Amino acid sequence: MQSANPAVHLKSVFLVTDKLGVGGAERSVVLLARMLHRRGIATSVLVMFESGPYETLLRDEGISVIFLGFRSMRHITRDPINTLVAFLRLVFLLRRSRPDVVHAFLYYGYVICAPAARLAGVPVVVAGRRNLGYFKENRKKKALLAVERAATRVTDMVIANSKAVADVTLREEGVAPEKIAVIYNGLPPEAFDDASPAEIDTELPVVLCVANLRHPKGHGYLLEAVALMEERGVSCTLLLVGDGADRTALEEQARLLSADIRFLGTRHDVSALLRRADVFVLPSLSESLSNALMEAMAASVPAVATNSGGPSELLEGRGVIVPPGDCVALADALAGVLKDREHARGLADKAQTWARTHLTLDAMVDRYVEAYQEIFRRKRSRRPSR
Repeated sequence: MQSANPAVHLKSVFLVTDKLGVGGAERSVVLLARMLHRRGIATSVLVMFESGPYETLLRDEGISVIFLGFRSMRHITRDPINTLVAFLRLVFLLRRSRPDVVHAFLYYGYVICAPAARLAGVPVVVAGRRNLGYFKENRKKKALLAVERAATRVTDMVIANSKAVADVTLREEGVAPEKIAVIYNGLPPEAFDDASPAEIDTELPVVLCVANLRHPKGHGYLLEAVALMEERGVSCTLLLVGDGADRTALEEQARLLSADIRFLGTRHDVSALLRRADVFVLPSLSESLSNALMEAMAASVPAVATNSGGPSELLEGRGVIVPPGDCVALADALAGVLKDREHARGLADKAQTWARTHLTLDAMVDRYVEAYQEIFRRKRSRRPSR
């Protein structure tokens, strides 16, 4: 039946993001935009609030970057006049440009752009889900969920970046199962390439964690786990890559522990650090999906992560999974990987093989294009015949 439908040829796609700063969601938007552009699909990136390092990269590739004029997340409700003017400007932009697809990422992107796209008559409207909704759990945030549900009703499809996120979306928003799809993030080819290991001044095994220094990432439990390993006679050098609001508190915690813990801040040589690491660890309390964990898999680094959402999907049978917030289990897992290198190498090889099939950039873009085309086909099949 599906083969009888005429082929769908996408001409233009608008991708919407809050900002173009360095982050997992923004990185995925940029990678998707570049690949769509290289496949001959006219692609524009619409930015709601602020620019960032990725703007130059997009423009150098010939991709249009359009700022929508919303002041900031804080001013969405505090400055209703600006919000209304920017919203109407967006509707007129979409009517004039007539894209085939509007795909909005991150909360404010889809709750504002989905209704705007509908008013503008955009054929396909897609919302991206990239978190487990922890920021909506507080009672004061229930309004956020209500707005999200309303926006979801006017979208054609919700695309989650993990099964865990899809499950939360189904449960909290009541989305019909056929309206949601799961597409993992994709890694560029160079993520699988060999790289020279970073020079780290230590004779101990290296444990690497790459994550923003904030509470949901669970760093405090990781520090306790490393200290517990030290007490048991299993020493290591823990490298923490990333920055964030919890850095000062974590540095103070680390000073009280007898372990080699180093805060490296933001780094642009993660690939080299991965090649130097003996094990990668992700201690998150809540995690939709981790690009850093995916990169560790691509680099064939043994990985330990928590059962906090998407990570357990990535490492199923290919890594070590422990409960979130359990420093004893985390210490046991890390020590086990460091002691049994042969088993750890087998897990890492399985992870890399799986990643080459499921986590490449081409695989991600193929699935997005297929999803957009499938929505077109569904809509065409519903049109009454004349």
